[in-house]
This record gives sequence, structure tokens and C-alpha cells, in this order.
Amino acid sequence: MNHKLFFTIAALLLAHAMPVSAAMSGTDVYKQTCFLCHASGIAGAPKFGNAADWAPRMAGGSAKLYDSALKGTAKGMPPKGGNMNLSDAEVKAAVDYLVSAAKAAPKFAAVPAKPAPAAARAPDPAPATVAASQAAETAVAAAAPRAADTVALASPVSSGDVNSFNRLLKPAGKRNLSPMEDGIHDPSIDSTQALLPPLTAYADLPKSLAGNRVNWVDALASSKIKPRWDRNDPKAQAIVMDLNIVREVKGSMPDVVYPHKQHTAWLDCSNCHPAIFIPQKGANAISMAAILMGEKCGVCHGKVAFPVSECRLCHSKKKDSSLSSSLSNR
Repeated sequence: MNHKLFFTIAALLLAHAMPVSAAMSGTDVYKQTCFLCHASGIAGAPKFGNAADWAPRMAGGSAKLYDSALKGTAKGMPPKGGNMNLSDAEVKAAVDYLVSAAKAAPKFAAVPAKPAPAAARAPDPAPATVAASQAAETAVAAAAPRAADTVALASPVSSGDVNSFNRLLKPAGKRNLSPMEDGIHDPSIDSTQALLPPLTAYADLPKSLAGNRVNWVDALASSKIKPRWDRNDPKAQAIVMDLNIVREVKGSMPDVVYPHKQHTAWLDCSNCHPAIFIPQKGANAISMAAILMGEKCGVCHGKVAFPVSECRLCHSKKKDSSLSSSLSNR
């Protein structure tokens, strides 16, 4: 797949993993498919209930909106939002629902062409406008990298050891220590002694040669573990997207394959987008140096996921043989 719109399409195609029932209302279609992009405004999608986003699109009339929703747009939206199980009538119903929400937004008819400069804002907004202001600022922030968020997510690195953050790169005898010895729990607390040692807890789980020696993906697939998707709702189901992104790598190493399926089985999209990976072409400079410093993939890998020593788990796609031959003859 071409790199163009990789991250945008990845977010949009999440709808493929979701079953669709017949004759759904516009509200149901939005909740099951459209919200994935329109709730947060990812990749420039007009946000739900945001009059400023929808006004210029609604100016072309319902027929044009229906056509864009059914056939997709040049900006990256796939036909039917990526969910081809939807009927044309269901897609149109969802468009009507989104339009009605935009029309119900405050001051729809007086939407400014662009935001007023910061200096022109009132210093002390009335309480009733605070929520709307915060929502607008959130939408703007979602469309651009936020240095503060990125820094907060990356673990600090000791000046004495660049790999000190990578706690999973340990000798075999130092892995899966008991809570009394792991340096994480307080051994002076009685309840620490009552915690089950990892070697005992992991004994029946599928084995791996990486990290803490547990193959967590296989453990999940075989129902050996059942992570809770929603803290407050034990019946909530994960929204899993089965889409691989291939990142071409220069040199002899195989290309990197990023599998959304294994990641979205554990994590919501918001865990990675947009603070760690910005859903925009060319906006993510990923390198091994950055990863080793605890950035990008290194935000998790080496701390709570397998360490970067397991090269072939990521570099898993062989390069095109004809292309490799061409490069070697240069």
C-alpha cells in the first residue's frame, strides 16, 4: 500500500471490523461507524455538532453530501465511511443525522470564516461558553502535533544509560521477579507479600522468547486472558480493526509491518492518536534512535510490550525481490 493517507485510512477503516445490522437509523449508523472519525475530527473530518465544520459542506446541499458519503472524497474518506455493509439509505440517514446535529449547534447562521485571533478573545469568558470553547480548542489540537503531550508520554532517560527505560531487556534470571524483589512494589507493605509471583501467574500462558517470556497475543487469541475493555462496563466489547500498515525501510532489513488488529484488541485508537502518532502523511518521523529514547513505538515497547531487541517481530515483511536486485546492482 502507498504511504499516502496511511494513518488517515487506518483510522477510517476501523468500521470494517464492526458488524452491521439491517435497517439501522441514522443515529445507530453514526454510533457504529461514523463516530470513529467525526466524533474527534480526525484527519480533518467535520466534527459532530460543530457548526463551523459543517456550514461550508452543507452549503452545497444534501445531494452533494450524500454523494460524498456514498462515494468517498479525495481528502481520504472512503466510500460509506469504509463500511461497505451499509445500504445507501442507511448512509443517507447518517448524513441527515449529522446535518441535524450541526443545525442544532448554537449560532449556526453566524459561523465565522476562521477563528478570531487569541488577542481578540475576552479575557474572562462567561461560564456558559467555557464548554464550547474547550471543545473548539480540543478539535484544533487534534489536527496538529502537541509537543507537551508527546513529551509527557515519553519516559525520561537516565543520562548514564540510554537504554535504562527498556526494563524488558534484562538477563533471564532477572525477569518476572516476585513483587517483593521487582523494585516496583513496596516490600514493607503486608499486601505486597500476598501478590501472586509472575512466574506462578504466567505458568499456563503461551510462551515467548521476548520480553517477560509470555506471548500475550496468543494468550488473548486463545482466551487464556480476557482483558476488560471498559472499566465501568464488564460487557463492553473491543472495537478491533484488522488492517496492516507497511512502512518501507531503507537498507537490507525487512520492511516494518504494523498490525492494527493486535493493538486494537487491547487499546482504543485514542491511546496512540494523535499524541504519539499524528494521522497525517509525513508527520511522523520514526527511527530506531527515537524508539530507543522512549518515543513513538518506544512509548510502550520495552516498558509494557516486548523490547526492541526482537527485531523480526516488527521487521517481518520481505522486500520485493525485483526491487532488492535493482538496488544491489546500483
